[in-house]
Amino acid sequence: MNDKSKKPQKLKARLPRGFVDRSAADIHATNEMTAKIREVYERYGFDPVETPLFEYTDALGKFLPDSDRPNEGVFSLQDDDDQWMSLRYDLTAPLARHVAENFNEIQLPFRTYRAGYVFRNEKPGPGRFRQFMQFDADTVGAPGVQADAEMCMMMADTMEALGLNGQYAIRVNNRKLLDGVLEIIGLGGEENAEKRLIVLRAMDKLDKFGIDGVRLLLGGGRKDESGDFTKGAGLNKPQIDRVVELLEATKLSAEETLDAIAAVVGENETAKQGFEELRTIAHLVIAAGYTDRVFISPSVVRGLEYYTGPVFEAELTFDVTNEKGEKVVFGSVGGGGRYDGLVSRFMGQPVPATGFSIGVSRLMTALKNLGKLGQDEVIAPVLVTVMDGDVESMGRYQRFTQALRNEGIRAEMYQGNWKKFGNQLKYADRRGCPIAIIQGGDERAQGVVQLKDLIEGKRLSGEIEDNATWREARVAQETVPEADLVAKVKEILAAQAEDRKRAGNA
Repeated sequence: MNDKSKKPQKLKARLPRGFVDRSAADIHATNEMTAKIREVYERYGFDPVETPLFEYTDALGKFLPDSDRPNEGVFSLQDDDDQWMSLRYDLTAPLARHVAENFNEIQLPFRTYRAGYVFRNEKPGPGRFRQFMQFDADTVGAPGVQADAEMCMMMADTMEALGLNGQYAIRVNNRKLLDGVLEIIGLGGEENAEKRLIVLRAMDKLDKFGIDGVRLLLGGGRKDESGDFTKGAGLNKPQIDRVVELLEATKLSAEETLDAIAAVVGENETAKQGFEELRTIAHLVIAAGYTDRVFISPSVVRGLEYYTGPVFEAELTFDVTNEKGEKVVFGSVGGGGRYDGLVSRFMGQPVPATGFSIGVSRLMTALKNLGKLGQDEVIAPVLVTVMDGDVESMGRYQRFTQALRNEGIRAEMYQGNWKKFGNQLKYADRRGCPIAIIQGGDERAQGVVQLKDLIEGKRLSGEIEDNATWREARVAQETVPEADLVAKVKEILAAQAEDRKRAGNA
């Protein structure tokens, strides 16, 4: 067979692995949530800044996990000048580059927030995507831990603004405290850097595996239910006991927790620095009245290597049902900490910084579980139908549509094949349009329009059993003068809103 006779193969539509399309409902819910977060950040005096999706790969630095993945966990390309660029892995490293590049122009302390997508070249799985949104706030140029304490309080206020009163905890620890305890058990020095990371990762699994699971990961290793084995850190029993003692130091009050931590750290200077910083944060939190929302918690680890001081997490404390039907605690929806070394990489001088990042998708899932997001139904547009396709008629339909829009009403003029009027009403039904506006030749001659209340029509069609009753009860369609169109549409929409309100309170 000759090549010319072959039919071209149809391109297969396929979503890239690890990515997801977003629906209108999800986008509206995200916008609703980020607007509330933004309001809190701005109330605290933070201003927006935006950095590009791409950064030069060396600007992202050694702080990339997943070294066994292509390009060490990031999506990268080589430009025509032979320089490598990568899609940003988080929003913090790009901020560090931005601050360093504009250091002489910005005002310190630099208080800023950013929302945007980040990209991770990781193996995708259930609920684990390669593209997701973060919403960060950072203070650069503030060396005191009062900036960290304020960050924690701002996160508490953010959770409150999202309606999560009493359903979250902001937990605070200090990497100096963790580093000091690792020094105490003999893991100080550059030669133990890799082993320290293994220990920290094991400690970070406390919420997932419990203290017994962490003990296994600190020792020889742990086998999960599927039989997969995770090699442990290889610590001996006294070393494991000291680490576990720190993890279990969380008590009912900040004072009791600090006393328990003091007993673990002894005279180690690194740990004592972390302890003193935690004590200052506890004092500030108590003074500001956040005692029941911000907690000292020595089990908070945080994964990234660039944290140098206080670290914190926002944890949701309510139960959700997982895919197996089991009740599980939702867990962390955001975290951050102090990263004094990140900007300094570009500057050759110390530049203190602290920040917090919210996982937007994860938090949105939690809010939807609680019914606190996406409850404000987005009303579909009023549909202006098209009965005649001549230029004059089309101009009249467009005028109706613009009149509604000018009054703040969502409206659209039908743009499909206008010759099949039945399809227009089917379109309105599938779209969920609340009202259809109809004007044929007879109505145009009289200077009137018909308004079809599609929501009332749906309700009546379920209640009315015969045609006679239907004809008697045709309140779902009215004829009004053109001049009264906008006012009547507003009246019908208000009645529909009242019906939804009553149904919601029933």
